[in-house]
Amino acid sequence: MSDRATANSRQVQTLLRGRPASDGAGVKLTRVIGTPELSELDPFLLLDEFRSDDADDYIAGFPDHPHRGFETVTYMLAGRMRHADNQGNSGLLRAGSAQWMTAGRGIVHSEMPEQEDGLMWGFQLWINLPASDKMTAPRYQDIEPEAIPVAELPGGARVKVIAGQLETAAGPVEGPVSGIVTEPLYLDVALPPGGRFRQPLASTHAAFVYVFEGTAEISAQPVARGEIAALGPGEDVEIAAGDLPARLLLIAGKRLGEPIARHGPFVMNSQAEIMQAIQDYQAGRF
Repeated sequence: MSDRATANSRQVQTLLRGRPASDGAGVKLTRVIGTPELSELDPFLLLDEFRSDDADDYIAGFPDHPHRGFETVTYMLAGRMRHADNQGNSGLLRAGSAQWMTAGRGIVHSEMPEQEDGLMWGFQLWINLPASDKMTAPRYQDIEPEAIPVAELPGGARVKVIAGQLETAAGPVEGPVSGIVTEPLYLDVALPPGGRFRQPLASTHAAFVYVFEGTAEISAQPVARGEIAALGPGEDVEIAAGDLPARLLLIAGKRLGEPIARHGPFVMNSQAEIMQAIQDYQAGRF
């Protein structure tokens, strides 16, 4: 890696550990974004990791609940989760799969475990929509594991590309998710001991790294398992593993720079729009 690349690489601006939380009908999880310490990272509103092999921690699932004004991204590492909504859609999230749901003007859906024991492990990310897209029609992009490309890179990194573009010596590798207004990058990066990885990042994009196995270094700053590193400005990010393997999410998205009004599962630009969302939901207009 050149000195120029190092000089212009993004540094860790904020380093925080996720905190225990509960959501849905009592699912135990770790909340990483959406906490008092990190309420949002424009355009990202929430990041949860759910990881347990105790069915009592997840069996109650996430029964019917509404969303309006943003997108939810679910990425499964282990386990099986069934989703269904009030539009008649249904599908199975299994290990290695992803779902990108654009709630838009409103949807009521559920996410329920389709297992009674074993490990349930994955992530849910909420991404804001700009005012111009908040009332768009809801849609899903269900991504099977086989549709997610995997790239093996010279520095030892093994990268799954869920959204965005990864540059390789053989040419760009495109993720299967398309048509997202925040132009997201969503990578699952596995590094062997001593492995290194570098990814260009658009200056318009906020970016973070969440380490979920081992310990990584970002511009020589150690980031431990369960910690999020929000990145400052720069043209790329450089990530390295130490003496043990590391695995992490690298996620970036275009900043919106708009007012945020939040109330539970509704994210709009003003309190008046929040009140309208509540009224529309209560009147069955979702």
